[in-house]
Amino acid sequence: MPMDAFENLRMTVFTALMAALIAAGAFIVIPIGPVPIVLQNLFVMIAGLILAPRWAAAAVAIYLLAGGLGLPVFAGGTGGIGRLLGPTGGYLIGYLPAVVLIGWTHTRFGEKAWMEIGALILAEAVVFGLGVSWLKTVTAMSWTAALAAGMLPFLPGDALKIAAALPIARTLRPIVRGRGNFEIRRI
Repeated sequence: MPMDAFENLRMTVFTALMAALIAAGAFIVIPIGPVPIVLQNLFVMIAGLILAPRWAAAAVAIYLLAGGLGLPVFAGGTGGIGRLLGPTGGYLIGYLPAVVLIGWTHTRFGEKAWMEIGALILAEAVVFGLGVSWLKTVTAMSWTAALAAGMLPFLPGDALKIAAALPIARTLRPIVRGRGNFEIRRI
């Protein structure tokens, strides 16, 4: 197998793994209103930090496609187009531009912690911007109510997820890049 094909296979496997981890993060749910607390966005952040932007976007797109087609990969083991059109749809769709932003920033500016933290914060702002706007539209809430239900309760947890994403990504990067403590051997 040519090296480029081997590298594409490696990245396809890591992309699929990240899509699966994003889905797994949806099963850890704390319901607190129309928008539950989940770990999906932690894995979206990690995908953006360890994969090239196109591979990270592919991981999120695979996840969204699987859920949109009805596989039970959204919060609480649900799926279907209704979830993408429902109160949490804006958050789910927001993962796509967010992961691209993280990946692009990391690719463009390297592994500078302050840039990565800034990218993660901006990515969360994108998710909240789309999510809260969509929540307001779908539920006919006021802006104040939508912010209170769809953003404010999540800020402390998202700060912890940002703090966790960086060391996890820094640990996984050498493995994803093929420079980890193990070697993948071709047979």
